[in-house]
Amino acid sequence: MSAFEGVILGIIQGLTEFLPISSTGHLLLGRWMIGLQEAGLFLDTMLHVGTLFAVMVYYRTELWAIVRKPLCKLSGLLLVGTIPAVIVGFAFESFFDELAKSGATVGWEFLVTGLFLWWAETLRAGKKRMDDINVADALVIGSFQAAAIFPAISRSGLTIVGALVRKLDRETAAHFSFLLSIPAIAGAIVLQMSHLVRGDVQTAVPLSLLIGGTIASAVAGYIAVRWMIGVMKRGSLRIFAIYVWILGAVILGAQAMGRW
Repeated sequence: MSAFEGVILGIIQGLTEFLPISSTGHLLLGRWMIGLQEAGLFLDTMLHVGTLFAVMVYYRTELWAIVRKPLCKLSGLLLVGTIPAVIVGFAFESFFDELAKSGATVGWEFLVTGLFLWWAETLRAGKKRMDDINVADALVIGSFQAAAIFPAISRSGLTIVGALVRKLDRETAAHFSFLLSIPAIAGAIVLQMSHLVRGDVQTAVPLSLLIGGTIASAVAGYIAVRWMIGVMKRGSLRIFAIYVWILGAVILGAQAMGRW
């Protein structure tokens, strides 16, 4: 695997972690197109480190406020919103790992993601701002996040949809989704590191590839966060729905022809 391929995977991870089109699904697709069955667990971990760094830099003010006052309302909401995904993840870890490795359901999951995104655009606009979010809101949004553990169900997409269901305004929905991604991505990194400690490492990865992939993931992730907030202010989620529908249909066609 070349350093260039690592950068490509880093860009894919960074962009699709925060755009509502599924990073896991796109990494599976990227590896398939490059011809890689597995990029290596350590590389996966470092790509996630890159996106975590990107979102933490973007929300550094909010995170610093939490550091200064750990028991603030926002930290409590993020904790509540993370609980459903933790429960589902630990209860069904082996099942979801097998789904991600096989990629058998990826096409259908892209189609489902598109349905949720299209449906979100039919909801009446909400007016809740960050200060208006309550525990029930965080729990519902977190439950949507738990459903996104399926490989090609978009975490950012479903949490934004969940926020819109709870009548958050569109910009706030994006902000809370991205803030909620911080413990989610951090948890994924910890889980991957636990596999590394146990010796579940598929391939040795060159240092240049790791550095290039991680930097590419961080830069692309930061750009994606900024751009997606602008989309939520002025744009529509339907363009993403159409995109994942087309992608899902192409993957299902490839599977039908035995090419996936």
